[in-house]
Amino acid sequence: MNPVEYLYVIHTAEILKDTPRHCETSQGRIESVAEHSWRVSLMALLLRREFPELDIDRVVAMSIIHDLGESFTGDIPTFVKTDSDRKTEDDLLDRWVAGLPGELSEELSSLYAELKGQQTPESRLCKALDKLEALIQHNESPLESWSENEYELNKRYAFDTVAFSEWLTELRETILAETLKKLGEQQ
Repeated sequence: MNPVEYLYVIHTAEILKDTPRHCETSQGRIESVAEHSWRVSLMALLLRREFPELDIDRVVAMSIIHDLGESFTGDIPTFVKTDSDRKTEDDLLDRWVAGLPGELSEELSSLYAELKGQQTPESRLCKALDKLEALIQHNESPLESWSENEYELNKRYAFDTVAFSEWLTELRETILAETLKKLGEQQ
């Protein structure tokens, strides 16, 4: 990859810094997709000792790129994202990845295929962390920033995604306890 090709990738990724997500930060500022992806990546990195059998570097790589397609479509909250929205995002991302230099295109295509297939422990961990980060961020954001449907969604979301891991299930339960505390409810 030459410097011009490298900068093309970096300039595309920069769009995520200005792509707002549906959630606010703890200080009430709209979060960007890049901030979300950064924290999912950090979450993966910090789990190296909890999941020593996994290729955590691969999980971190998937975490870094998992929402890169949103640089073309923007962020659409999971509870309103349609199959058509997913297809549009996938098609635009696939076209962009196919246009990258050979080895980079192959590497990213492989990561996206693995993530989409959800057949490896690494891809399942990445998907779980993506969902858990969103829940954590909601718990950190001002309650008045939550949409009406999120009060119930945040109580049940992602339990199925973490079911493959006892440790992640315990983390999800801990996040639920934070949610209930924020809502002033008992567990």
